Amino acid sequence: MRRGIAATALVASLALAATACGGDSDSGDKAGGPVTLTWWDTSNATNEAPTYQALVKEFEAANKGIKVNYVNVPFDQAQNKFDTAAGSKGAPDVLRSEVGWTPAFAKKGYFLPLDGTEALKDQGKFQPSLIEQAKYEGKTYGVPFTTDTLALVYNKALFEKAGVEAPETWDDLKKAAATIKDKTGVDGYWGSTQAYYAQSFLYGEGADTVDVDAKKITVASPEAKKAYGTWLSLFDGKGLHKADTTADAYAHIQDAFVNGKVAAIVQGPWEITNFYKGAAFKDKKNLGIAPVPAGSTGKAGAPTGGHNLSVYAGSDEAKQKAALKFVNFMTSAKAQETIALKNSTLPTREDAYSVKVVADPGIAGYQGVLSAAQPRPALPEYSSLWGPLDEELPKIASGKVSLDKGLSNAELAMAKLVPDFSK
Repeated sequence: MRRGIAATALVASLALAATACGGDSDSGDKAGGPVTLTWWDTSNATNEAPTYQALVKEFEAANKGIKVNYVNVPFDQAQNKFDTAAGSKGAPDVLRSEVGWTPAFAKKGYFLPLDGTEALKDQGKFQPSLIEQAKYEGKTYGVPFTTDTLALVYNKALFEKAGVEAPETWDDLKKAAATIKDKTGVDGYWGSTQAYYAQSFLYGEGADTVDVDAKKITVASPEAKKAYGTWLSLFDGKGLHKADTTADAYAHIQDAFVNGKVAAIVQGPWEITNFYKGAAFKDKKNLGIAPVPAGSTGKAGAPTGGHNLSVYAGSDEAKQKAALKFVNFMTSAKAQETIALKNSTLPTREDAYSVKVVADPGIAGYQGVLSAAQPRPALPEYSSLWGPLDEELPKIASGKVSLDKGLSNAELAMAKLVPDFSK
């Protein structure tokens, strides 16, 4: 979720801007002295940041003329902080940008086009769909840094005890959940009320929140209503955990899964290291990973998430040149392999999936479901469209509003975000 959901808008921190300014500061760059970059890293400060900090030191050791001012910015604050800083002053020279932010910031002119630069000299090594996801109006504004998608993750021991296999459709999941409950006493599935996690239901019906080509809002279309109807049905029935609409729902679902109190959930690879910390997955091989179940179309689909490294267009020439070198280093096969081994995240380039990397069952499992991942359209407002659904889906799941009314409310709110789209 950290990497797949649009950040909540919060007021920018003046203290951060003062201590982590980038493009407009001299950063101690004296004649003949080192160029100092500021990098805003939005990763988890406990599980992931230490790996990135170590790579920064490695980069500095190999590039004596460049210093990197590393700043870890909470993910849920970074989008608004960067937007504020880039629109005035104090923006970092490099940003770890969630894939949904990239076209939005590119549209505003905050990111430097990277085509033909050192940052993208290995472009052919990256998964093509991830390069496409970093584009806006034909230009590339980020280098894929980490990628992710959603999968059905399950407890193999509980599934084996119940005599069921990973379900291929949502209907199969309902049947499996009931059997698991009968055979083990544990709920078979616990779903999320958050919009990002409901996206797979839309893809399973060949739908989406919007049709970008037709410039039409489709969140209340017949296909979308069918998708959300299936999503809603998975909160009620034998072995299906009721909807949790509390502020701590994410933690509740995660904790139940890693401790063997629910047999399956839909989750992303950013939780691999936390899965292994749970009592149910001390034996890593007990973690099952399968594509999200398919809808009535027979096709499974999950949103592509992840992050790009982007360069601030407002930095001076010396900083931009140094930033391009830094981005190339951090997205190299060697760095990607290191990150994957330390953080259990998915590399964005095929040559980083070494024997050591795929020895991690979590990484190998998620690599196997990447083919079902669907890139987001290059619509700057696309990720923000989940905001109205995050407001309405919990109300629908708890019975406070009907499915039709909730989707209608979301449609009206989306119309304000994309006013040139029809309904």
